[in-house]
Amino acid sequence: MRETRGRLLGTGFLPRLLVALVAVLGLVWTASAPAEAASRTAAAGAAPAVSTAASTAAGATTPFATYEAEAGTLGGGAAAVSLTAAPTTQYSSAALEASGHAYVHLGATGQSVRWTNNTGQPISFINVRASIPDSASGGGITGTLDLYVDGTFRQALNLNSRQTWVYEGTNYNNSDDQTPADGDPRVFFDESHTFVTGTPIPAGSTFSLQKDAANSASSYDIDSIDVENPPAPIAQPANSISITSCGAVADDNPTNGAADSQAVDSTAAIQNCINQAQSQRKTLWLPQGTFYVKGTTGLQAQGITIAGAGMWYTTVYRDVPLPNSTPLAALFSVTSCAVEDFHIDANATSRGTAGGDGGAMDTTGTNWVADGIWSQHTESGFWASGTGGKVENSRLTSIWADGINLNNVSLNADTGNNLTATGNFVRGTGDDAMAINSVNYNTNGSTTTYYNPMTDITMTNNTTIAPWGGKGIGIYGGSGHLVSDNYISDTARYIGLGAGRFGVNGSDLLSATVSGNVVVRSGGNAYSQGQPAMQIGNGGDGQNVGVVDHVTETGNTVVDSLYDGIGFSTSTNTLLQNNTVTSPGRNGVVIAPPFYPAPTGSATVTGNTVTGLKAGASGFVDNSSGFTATQSNNSWQGGTGPVEAPYGGTPAAVPGTVQAENYDTGGQGLAYNVTSVNGSGNAYRADGVDLETTSDTGGGYDLGWTTGGQWFRYTVNVATAGTYAVSLRLAAPSAVSGALHISNASGADLSGAVAVPATGGFQTWTTVTAGVTLPAGQQVLTVNQDAGGWNLNSLAFAASGGGTPPSTDLAAGRTTSESSHTQGYASSNVTDGNRSSYWESANNAFPQWVQVDLGSAQSVSRVVLQLPTAGWGARTQTLSLLAGTDGSTFSTVKASAAYTFDPAAANTVTITFPATTQRYFRVNITANTGWPAGQLSEFQVWNT
Repeated sequence: MRETRGRLLGTGFLPRLLVALVAVLGLVWTASAPAEAASRTAAAGAAPAVSTAASTAAGATTPFATYEAEAGTLGGGAAAVSLTAAPTTQYSSAALEASGHAYVHLGATGQSVRWTNNTGQPISFINVRASIPDSASGGGITGTLDLYVDGTFRQALNLNSRQTWVYEGTNYNNSDDQTPADGDPRVFFDESHTFVTGTPIPAGSTFSLQKDAANSASSYDIDSIDVENPPAPIAQPANSISITSCGAVADDNPTNGAADSQAVDSTAAIQNCINQAQSQRKTLWLPQGTFYVKGTTGLQAQGITIAGAGMWYTTVYRDVPLPNSTPLAALFSVTSCAVEDFHIDANATSRGTAGGDGGAMDTTGTNWVADGIWSQHTESGFWASGTGGKVENSRLTSIWADGINLNNVSLNADTGNNLTATGNFVRGTGDDAMAINSVNYNTNGSTTTYYNPMTDITMTNNTTIAPWGGKGIGIYGGSGHLVSDNYISDTARYIGLGAGRFGVNGSDLLSATVSGNVVVRSGGNAYSQGQPAMQIGNGGDGQNVGVVDHVTETGNTVVDSLYDGIGFSTSTNTLLQNNTVTSPGRNGVVIAPPFYPAPTGSATVTGNTVTGLKAGASGFVDNSSGFTATQSNNSWQGGTGPVEAPYGGTPAAVPGTVQAENYDTGGQGLAYNVTSVNGSGNAYRADGVDLETTSDTGGGYDLGWTTGGQWFRYTVNVATAGTYAVSLRLAAPSAVSGALHISNASGADLSGAVAVPATGGFQTWTTVTAGVTLPAGQQVLTVNQDAGGWNLNSLAFAASGGGTPPSTDLAAGRTTSESSHTQGYASSNVTDGNRSSYWESANNAFPQWVQVDLGSAQSVSRVVLQLPTAGWGARTQTLSLLAGTDGSTFSTVKASAAYTFDPAAANTVTITFPATTQRYFRVNITANTGWPAGQLSEFQVWNT
C-alpha cells in the first residue's frame, strides 16, 4: 500500500554510510563512519553493482547499536514471544510487527530482560521500542518501566500507548479507529528515548529493563533498545539567527505521547526568524530545547539552512488540537533548503485528519539536503521532489505513513530527478518505509495534471525495519534508478522490496537496477494474498496495468521469506541474476504467484540459488503460459552459478604481497561488487573493471574508481595463525577518513577503519599500515570500500611476531572532548582521519585543551600531532601532554615545550616518551604563533 496524501491534494551525524547489521549476542552494531571523499565520475551507462550478504554489508551506519529483546537474558519468568509460522489471517499481531518478528513479554513484577554493553563505548542515551496496553476505552495509557545498570536501579523510563493501538474489526486496513471494542488491533509498538541519568553505562556493564511494583502498566512488550553515546550539542554557527531572538521559547517537559498544554506556541516566532534568515541570507538556528508549533499551520522556508544542536537536543514539536478537522500541510514546507541536526515530533494519534496527521517535512527545489533529522509520530517523514536533493543520515521511527517518499509532486512540483536517499534508518512505518513514487497524472474534479516521469533516483545503504503498513522499499515508475545495498527486514503485511508501478495513474517503470540488497523475514498476508518478499512487475498494488521493463535484479539476498522468495507479475526484459534465496516460506522464485498475474512478459533468470526449501516446495515455479523465462545455471537446474576462485588458480601466500589487481575470479556479486565498470585493465584480465596502469614502484595495475559500498575479494593461504601487519599502498588527492576495512568471509571486520592520507594525486603513493589477526590456512579476505576517492596498488602482509599487534593509532575514531571550540571546528575532527578537518579552540582564551578517550587503558609511547597541509603556513604551539585513567585526574607525560608545525615536515609533530598505560590523553596548549587559539587536525596515539 502507498501513502495517498500527495494524490489527494493534487501535489503531492554522520555522512554517506555503509554497514552490516551483525547480530552478535543480541547486538545489531551500526557504527558511525566518516565522510566520503569525492570519487571520480563513473563511466556513463556503466553496469551497476551486485553484491551478496556473505561478502558485503548492507544497510545504514548509525551512531547507535540495537539490542533485540529476544536475544537478551530473561529474568523473573519473562518470556520471549516469536512468530512461529506465516500468518493465516490478514490481520496483524505484536509478533508480526516486531523487529525480528519477536519480542519479550514482561507480565509480572520482577520480570526483566538484560543485555551487556558490548559496544566498546559508554552508553548515555537509550531509545526503547516497546508496547504497553491500551486503555479500556481507547486512547492509550502512560506508565513507567525501570532501568537497571549492573543490577542497581538507575531510573524510571516514561512509556505510553497514546500513539499506538488502532483497530480494524469494522474496516480492514484502517489506521484511525481507536475503539478497542471493534477488535483486530494493530500498531502495537512505539519508541521512547531519553538520556541515561547519572554516569553513562560503561563498556562491559549490564543494563536491564525490569517491571517493578511501581510500574503501573499491566504488561510491557519489549522489542528492542537502541544505545549510543551522542556527541556534545552543536554550538550556534556563525552568521545565524537563533529562533529565541524572535521570541521562541523552549518547553522541556517530557511529552510522553501528548503535548504540554502549558507550552508556549513558537510558530510565529520561528516563522518570523525564517523570514529574517531569508532576507539576510543567514542560517536559521534551532538551539537546544523543545519548541512547540501549535495549531494547524506549518512553517515555510526557501533557500536557507535550518540547523539544530543535534537530533538528541533540539526538537520541534507539532501540537494539533485533537480531534482535528483541518487538512494539514507538513510541519516544514521547504524549497531548496538544507535542514540538519534536529528532531521532529508530534502529538498525532492516527494517520487520518482527525488524528492530526501532518507530514514532518515536504521539500522540493534544487540541491536540497536533509541531514541528521530524526522524525517521529508524523504522517510522513520526507515527502520530497525536485532535482538534486538528498536525504541522508536521518532516523525515522514510529511514522504513521511513508518514511522517505521521493516523488515528482511534492509542493506542487512536477519533477523528481537525481534525488538520493542514503545512510538512513527507518523503523515502524504505517506505509512504505521508503519509496520512489513517480506519478503520471492526478485528477482533481475535471482537471487533470500531468507530471514528468522521475529519473535517476538513488537509494543506497539504508536500513528499513518492521513497517507495519507497507513495503520496506517500493519502486514505482520512472527510469534509471539505483536501489542497492539496503537492509530490509520484518515487513508485517507486504512485500519487502518491490519494483513496479503504482496504480492506474502511476508512471511506467522503464529501467531500474536493484543490487546487493538483503531482504529478511519479509512478505506478508495483507488482503490474504501471501505476498512475496521481493516482487518485479505491475500489479504490485492490485492494479495490473502499465509497463515494467528492463529491471535488473542482481546479487540480492532473500532470507526467511514468509511466503515466496521472489515473484514476477507482468514485466519485460527483466534480468534476475546471481540472487540467493534461503529458506523461503513457500517457493523460491515464482512466475505469477497468487494475486500477481503475469499473462505475458519476459525475463532472463540465470545463476540464482535457492536453498532450504520446505517439503513440497520448489526452487522455481512458472504459473504462466505466456511469460517467457529464459533460464540457465540456476540451482534448481543442477547448475551452481558462477564460482569464485583465486586469481590464477592459486591463493596468494601470507606472509607476502597481494596485488590489488589480482582479486578473485567469478564476477559480479562473488569476486567483486562495483557500482560502475571503469578502467582499462582488460588487457591484464577480462574483467578488469576498475584497473588502471600504475606509476607506483614495480608498475603493473592499481585498483581505482573507489566508491562507498564496493568491495573486492582475495583468496589467500596463511602459513601460520597470528597477527599480521598489512602495509597498503594507497594514493589519494585528498584525505579520506574511514576509506576502507578488511573483513573475512563471514563479514567480520578484521582491520577496523583505515584512513587514507592526502598524497596529492591518484598516482602519488604512500604506505598505510593496519593490523589483522588471521587463522592458518586458505581463506577469503575482502577489501571493503567504505568511502571513495583513493587508489590501491597492493597489500603486503608481514607477521608481527609473538602475537604482538602491529603499530596502531589507538585514537582513530575514538571519542574526544575539549575545553572549547569555535564554529564547527569541534574536537571530534582530531580522530576522524581527515587532515583537512581540524579542532580550533575559542580565540584569545589560553590555556586550551583537547583530549581523546582510548576506551580502555592502553600502553602508549608516541603521540603524533598534525595540522592541515593545504594553505597552512608554519606555526609554533606551546603545549604539554597529559594522561590519566579516569578522565578527571591527569599527570604530565611530556612537559610544556614549543613545537613547530612546518609545511616542510607535513605540519606534523611527533612526541615520544617512555611507555605509559593510560586511557585518556590530553594536549594542553598555552600559545600559538599562527593563531590565537589551539589548533589540531589529527591527534594520533600510538602503542609503539
